[in-house]
Amino acid sequence: MDLFTNDNEEIIAYQEMITKLRSRIEDILENYRPVMNGEIYLSGEDVCKLLHVSKRTLQQYRDDSILPYVQIAGKIIYKESDILTILERNYVSAKPK
Repeated sequence: MDLFTNDNEEIIAYQEMITKLRSRIEDILENYRPVMNGEIYLSGEDVCKLLHVSKRTLQQYRDDSILPYVQIAGKIIYKESDILTILERNYVSAKPK
């Protein structure tokens, strides 16, 4: 009968697996966005990070009707699909030299 200690290779492998799983679960919990009716909605903070813009620039995009949004009782959210559509619509491909 083998004695399982923290030095045992099998125990070390299990501990590493548990550490990787824990890290993956934390990543999922941090980045998970619930889907409503097949659509993912993003907060203003999420959109700022995604587009690398400030909150003020995001406000200007709303004021200029560049980005559509949903406002409910002061809370503003954005459809992920709208953001992707706008990015695709404004894509400028490189011209060959």
